[in-house]
Amino acid sequence: MATFDTNAFFGRFRARKGDAARVREEFWPKMKAVAAKIPFAEDAVAAYYCTLDRDTPLRVRGTLLAALAYFIMPIDFLPDFMPLLGFTDDAAVLMGAFRMISAHIKPEHREAAKAALHDLDTTTA
Repeated sequence: MATFDTNAFFGRFRARKGDAARVREEFWPKMKAVAAKIPFAEDAVAAYYCTLDRDTPLRVRGTLLAALAYFIMPIDFLPDFMPLLGFTDDAAVLMGAFRMISAHIKPEHREAAKAALHDLDTTTA
């Protein structure tokens, strides 16, 4: 039985030079639009804050930026507008990235994510 090679899979999604700027520019508008619809919103926001942390190693930031760039892309393997299925590929890419680098997502990243999502809830309500 063949094993799944996460390094080979995610190697195809390495962050490019413009990915960091694109993620910073497009992450919050996308999150505001979909936060209530996706169960992994807190993880995605924690990953975003991890990429902003200067103590996060460069390879970890690159992995997270690539996964977040995939999340914000309007057209991907399963388009986000498809009911029930649209975010499954985004979740798979993000969860794979989280497994690879979970030790680098600190409690303060998670706390900031909770606060940010709470703020999103109060501003959209």
